[in-house]
Amino acid sequence: MALTRAIRAEADGKELRKELAKNMRESLKPSAAEAKSAIMGMGSTGPGTSPALRSSIAKKVRPEVKLGGRWTGARIKAFKTKNVRGFPNAPKRTNRPRGWRHLVYGRPDSWVTQHGKSHWFDESMDGAKFRAKQAVTEAMSNMADRIAARNRQN
Repeated sequence: MALTRAIRAEADGKELRKELAKNMRESLKPSAAEAKSAIMGMGSTGPGTSPALRSSIAKKVRPEVKLGGRWTGARIKAFKTKNVRGFPNAPKRTNRPRGWRHLVYGRPDSWVTQHGKSHWFDESMDGAKFRAKQAVTEAMSNMADRIAARNRQN
């Protein structure tokens, strides 16, 4: 990515990268909020057990920005829920239309297929995809303009 290389060439490149990453993350926050809202809208049929699955998944949905390495870019990611009811892949499984299988509590030989809210993650940001992409592009172009203006002065 040319912008990342240009930032590295600057004397205060580390600070510029941090600022660019922050601006890109900020531009993705509305889309992440839509995904969180979508998982919170998933129905609940069982008794209220702790910790709550939907809110635990919502806490793990965040914008992610990487500038360098093998992958450079910005995305919204649903991270694993490590300590939630022994269900680390909850974000992935609740998004899947065919659901997931698990043992019934108290019956060691009884398995059941449970369905979440299909495509809650994928479809929640469909309308905001263009807006998010535009906001990230704008953050990148603002940083590029800032670097170009700095180089013209020198």
